[in-house]
Amino acid sequence: MKFPKQYTLKEIATLIGCNYIGADNFPVLGMNEIHVVEPGDIVFVDHPKYYDKALQSSATVVLINKEVECPEGKALLVSDDPFRDFNKLTQYFKPFKPAVQSISESAVIGEHTIIQPNCVIGHNVVIGKHCVIHPNVCIYDDTIIGDHVTIHAGTVLGASAFYYKKRPEGFDQLLSGGRVVIKNDVHIGALCTIDRGVTGDTIIGEGSKLDNQIQIGHDTVIGKKCLIASQVGIAGCVIIEDEVTIWGQVGSTSAITIGEKAVILAQSGISKSLEGHKTYFGYPAEESRLKLKELALIKKIPEILEQLKNRK
Repeated sequence: MKFPKQYTLKEIATLIGCNYIGADNFPVLGMNEIHVVEPGDIVFVDHPKYYDKALQSSATVVLINKEVECPEGKALLVSDDPFRDFNKLTQYFKPFKPAVQSISESAVIGEHTIIQPNCVIGHNVVIGKHCVIHPNVCIYDDTIIGDHVTIHAGTVLGASAFYYKKRPEGFDQLLSGGRVVIKNDVHIGALCTIDRGVTGDTIIGEGSKLDNQIQIGHDTVIGKKCLIASQVGIAGCVIIEDEVTIWGQVGSTSAITIGEKAVILAQSGISKSLEGHKTYFGYPAEESRLKLKELALIKKIPEILEQLKNRK
């Protein structure tokens, strides 16, 4: 998430009420999670296990819960609760704005695009040309949709990320200020849910086709010309490269990569990154030929046990 203008370190520290290490006028351009940070960004860290990763990242401002040595060329925001203060910044730069009508006056809708009844289109949404948005679709604020996109009934684009911090009193949600970006020539089936990025974008690549009842988590990036069948659940921060095929009821863990032209057979569970140009099956998902061979051998276990018994 980039700020609307350049801020100084002192201005940001004042907004969240914390101390800082660095020049008063140190430039701050935005805020992002660790996997998408760029120079000028703020990243937050609240566990010693991840201090080094945050301090050595591309971020030039680190919101941290301990005063540590500041790397050259960077600045620190020292907070007793970085998670809380990251949320404060999201609330300040991306505050929730209630809807006052079904289609926001700030939405931009391209020529020859059809919006069916009972759709809700939020603030600053951009929809391209020759699109069809079927009834009861909900498109949250800041979503970007390209040309020749079809979205079927009941789909929700831009709901909050499923991202929580456990506290003694319960779960505290990390607020979402990112977007959903749908590229050209994408088809999205009925009752799909695509969560917005926390600070970045959840992206569906050009020419990809999604069946019904698919869940896509925050900050996931799906490449071009992918096919995803119904009831697939993709966690947050997943990278799916071009021309991947995922069949029904597949589930994935977060922060993995599925390589180009991989095929995931139905009801598989993906627990780690997978190479492209291969077919996978099972849980944990492995190359289908090996997995099916294993299953065939497992079926022979009773026969083998009986043979061993008869040898006695």
